[in-house]
This record gives sequence, C-alpha cells and structure tokens, in this order.
Amino acid sequence: MPPLPLLRLPQLILCEVFKSLSIGEKINLSLCSKKVSIQINNARLYSQKVYVHLDMYTHKIEVHSENGEDSFEIFTYPDSRISQNSDTQQFYIAGCSVPVISIPTGIKIFWKNRQEGCLSVIRHLLKIFQCKFSIDNVCNSESYSCFKTTSELFNLQVEFKKLTIYLRGSEDEHLWWNQISNKFGLVETLEILTSDLGFNPVFTSWPQHIDITNSAWFTLEHFLACTCTSIILFQSHLESMDLDAILKTWKAGKLPNLNFLWLHSLTMTDNGATILGMNSRELNGMVIQTDDGSKKARINAGVCCIEMSVTPSE
Repeated sequence: MPPLPLLRLPQLILCEVFKSLSIGEKINLSLCSKKVSIQINNARLYSQKVYVHLDMYTHKIEVHSENGEDSFEIFTYPDSRISQNSDTQQFYIAGCSVPVISIPTGIKIFWKNRQEGCLSVIRHLLKIFQCKFSIDNVCNSESYSCFKTTSELFNLQVEFKKLTIYLRGSEDEHLWWNQISNKFGLVETLEILTSDLGFNPVFTSWPQHIDITNSAWFTLEHFLACTCTSIILFQSHLESMDLDAILKTWKAGKLPNLNFLWLHSLTMTDNGATILGMNSRELNGMVIQTDDGSKKARINAGVCCIEMSVTPSE
C-alpha cells in the first residue's frame, strides 16, 4: 500500500488529522521539515492548550496535556555529547537542521549553543501549541540561562502557571528583577525563595498567587499594595499591629482581591498586642466581615501564625 500523501489532503481533513495525533506525534511531525511545520501552524494546531515544564538545570522541556494523560519530553544537549554510534536523525528547528535521537519518553536534541537551542525549542512549541509555562526549579544567581530564558518568555508575553525564583541579593538579580517585575500579571503562582537580600524588591505588577519563604523583606507597605488573590508568607517580620492594620484594611473593602492569607511570623506574639481588639486565642475561629457586608472571612489563629479564608456573604 503506497504511503498517504498527508500534505496533499484538503485543509479541513488535514486539520482533523493533526488534532487526532498525540503531543509527541505532533511535535515529531512538525520537526520533519519547514513545510510540515508551516502546514501544522496554518491548521491552527496551536489552539490545543498544553503545559510546558522547564527544568533549567537539566535543560529538560516537558510538554503535557491539560489532564496530564499525554506527555512528551525534550532534552537539549551540547552537540559535543553526540556518540559516534548514536542513531541520529536530522530534524528542522529554527531554520536549521539539528541532530535528534529518539528515546521512549521523547527526544534528545543536540545544539552548538545549548541555551539558544532551548530557546529555539520553546519558540517552536509556541508556534504549534497554546502554552502555559512552569519553571519549577530554583532560579539563582549562578544560573544565567534561567535569567535569560525567563526574560525571553516574558518578552514573548507567554503565561506562567508557576514561576519559582531564588533571590540571593546579587546586583545581577536586582537588575533582572527590575526588568521583569512589571510582567508578573502573566504569572498564576509566583514562588519566591530568598536568603538575606541586598535590595528591597519592588513590585510594579502582581501575580494571582504569591508564596514567599523567608519573607522578612515583605513589609506592610508591600502587603497593602498587593493585588494577589492568595498570599502565603513564611518567616515574616510582620507584627500583630501590622496584621491589625491588614484586617482593618480588608474590612474597609480596600483589599478586594484577597481570598486567602496564610502568615507565619515569630514577631507576632501575645505580649499584650491585640488584633481587632482580641488576642490570638480570642481571634481563633472568629468570622469577620467587610463593613459593607459583602464578604466574610474565617480566622484560624495559632502560635505565630494566622490563616484567613474569604467567602462571599450569603
């Protein structure tokens, strides 16, 4: 039986064929040639939504479906690691032909410049899928590739499901932070891990959710300016009087987006200070509401920590 001339099929039929393929089949087919890649893009294959996880240490790119049932892994390596006996194929990516090895879970791609190769793969994926990215590994001052890749993704206006950043306070991190802090509106969950910072991070935009470990630098001013729906702060230096100001601000309707708060602070103690006129034992289990009665929140207070969950009033 002769092979099926796939690209000669009518456009509507070709589009349905592409949609029926697995993620790995779509990626492999798109890499066969420039002509195939253009056809797939024209067939609006990019309408499929996928999650893309980036591992900045191993340079692994994992693409999986929204339900997680279909996945495909792409590893990028320097071309110096190609074995003489490797069963390589030549695939077309970013205007050039590169050696590729198939593995059970995906493919390995070899580049002269590993970092540029990773970015080329990302740009290719953006042409054929509707991607939401996650960088779950820690970005740190020793990982220039992480800075460059994250900045490039922000420049491409892609959405992040999760972005994890490790700040150590270097001057390079400070400059990088200032470059990306106006783009956090593209981030669903921003996780920040910090050690002693040499600068005070300034937010010019906010993600939907923020989770900060070692959050001593996150001040009351940060909090009152924050537009996140959920805020998690561990090892904060906020005190009882700060939390009193936060809850009074929420009651006045001036933190309209806040739906969840979890705060841990060793400086929040029962040394006579009160929150809404109550100590932590009295506050625990309380239900408070906004002054206009539109929302209510349940408070769970413990030793050095407090949680607030907001729901609409009935």
